[in-house]
Amino acid sequence: MSNGVSLFIALAAILNTIAAVGLLVWMRKRRGEESSTEDTTGHVWDGDLREYNNPLPRWWLWLFVLTVVFAVAYVILYPGLGKNPGALGWTQQRQWDQLQADQERRAEAVLAVYRNRSSEDLAHDPQALAIGRNLFANNCAACHGSDGRGARGFPNLTDRDWLYGGTAEAIETTITQGRMGVMAPWGEVLGAGGVDDVTAYVMSLSGRKAPRGDVAAGRTHYATYCIACHGPDAKGNQDVGAPNLTDNIWLHGGTPDRVRETIAQGRQGNMPAHGERLGALRVKLLAAYVQSLGELRVASRQP
Repeated sequence: MSNGVSLFIALAAILNTIAAVGLLVWMRKRRGEESSTEDTTGHVWDGDLREYNNPLPRWWLWLFVLTVVFAVAYVILYPGLGKNPGALGWTQQRQWDQLQADQERRAEAVLAVYRNRSSEDLAHDPQALAIGRNLFANNCAACHGSDGRGARGFPNLTDRDWLYGGTAEAIETTITQGRMGVMAPWGEVLGAGGVDDVTAYVMSLSGRKAPRGDVAAGRTHYATYCIACHGPDAKGNQDVGAPNLTDNIWLHGGTPDRVRETIAQGRQGNMPAHGERLGALRVKLLAAYVQSLGELRVASRQP
């Protein structure tokens, strides 16, 4: 807040208080003064409805006095006059920080029982999973969906197909540090025909056919440009987040047009880091819940 704005706010508050006191003095009801049915403001409605000019009741004036006293006390104790901090030195930021600290202490007392347990163990604890579910809803559902099944560009967390690994350690690392995935664009390098060929080959890896392109030529292009990330067997590389191209699971869509678009234009993905905001214990509980999503999916498939 600039000095000019601070001075304006202080003057406005002081002048308003002075005006309120002046109005109070002007409208006060003097001792012994009685209401009159003769003194009117001159306003008449419907022929006989007149507005009288009588002094205010004493009880109303005392309430007015109390509001003025409260206003004066408030600006002395609290920051009501621009930059003046007030006698108590209160700030909304300090109060917010205190409330957050109190809430954190209460939460730590509840979460302390899970501190020395692994996320694999917590993945089978109903109470721990209930906490993890709340953490997921507040921090992850916006991207991955309330059921964890993701959307185009956001991984499905229930299919046990992991770009960076599905172990407890890998999931905790992903949540804590975040991930940055980059698929380079190859359109200018391969040309339109080369992109069609690679699309045909990539589609063939999961037993499907593309409407155009030569699979054999695409295999050659793959060995030249793609094998370094996706591997000679096209099963991907979790160290760099390169997806498995043989399992028919597609982050950005598996139609021929979508696969062609991915090859030609590339892709970029960003999983934000949550470690600093959540802390290690909450990350572990969240990782346990994410692990349980895949296990529930597998269990639902069993007869």
